[in-house]
Amino acid sequence: MIAQWENIAFDKSAKPAVPMRVYEGAAKGKVPPLVLYLRGGAFLNEQRGENERPVAKALAEAGAVVLEADYSSVSHNMFPQAMECAFAALQCLAGRRKQFGSAKSQLFVAGDEAGGNVAAGVALKARDLMPGELNGQILLSPMIDPMMATRSFRKADDIGMGERWAEGWSHYLGSHCGFQHPYAAPCLCSRLSGVAPALIVTSEDDPLRDETVGYATRLSEAGVSVKQKIFPASCGWTGIYREGDGEWMTALCAEFTSFVRELS
Repeated sequence: MIAQWENIAFDKSAKPAVPMRVYEGAAKGKVPPLVLYLRGGAFLNEQRGENERPVAKALAEAGAVVLEADYSSVSHNMFPQAMECAFAALQCLAGRRKQFGSAKSQLFVAGDEAGGNVAAGVALKARDLMPGELNGQILLSPMIDPMMATRSFRKADDIGMGERWAEGWSHYLGSHCGFQHPYAAPCLCSRLSGVAPALIVTSEDDPLRDETVGYATRLSEAGVSVKQKIFPASCGWTGIYREGDGEWMTALCAEFTSFVRELS
């Protein structure tokens, strides 16, 4: 699988072109699901890098056409620019389904860690501005609680992420008190009903586990269809924070395939 970056201009407005790269696997069918993928990086990594992302590869191996949008370098990882950039990418894909897959392709947004936050915000905005067009959201240990006060988060320093996540939140929200905006901190959103069905994944040993599970619970209580999976600690899930792969990739393929099938 070889994915190369290219600039894609979303429209004729003044918005800059956003670098994107496409992942396609051998399992791609005639009507593949389209996934807008937003990478992690704790809201600190602006360099897109050339290494292929394990999450994007896993979803592509499950049959999806995955388009990774480099929202970070364009937005400098600031709210609301990062979320607006990602939402523009989603609108672009919604209007170009046939170009990348099929006119009947289902449309998803996915993200891990910081990208999971942005993906959740994009799903909320899609509910508000393009209802019915987003078929699902895939949130992989989303970094969505700026309070960083859950029990599982206490173990963040054990994997060297506590200080990094705190710095990332400070950078992303800046001086605008962005945490009060539901698109910036989805876990604080008071109205979750009507958002796209969600596949939510974390692991037993993930410091972001509790906020991930808490968001899944709130979505479910709001009437949103939620498919939740907590991987065992042995699968190496927390390696995603270092762009590592592991046994979780096969499991994620299976969960995504099942999720898409249930929505068909």
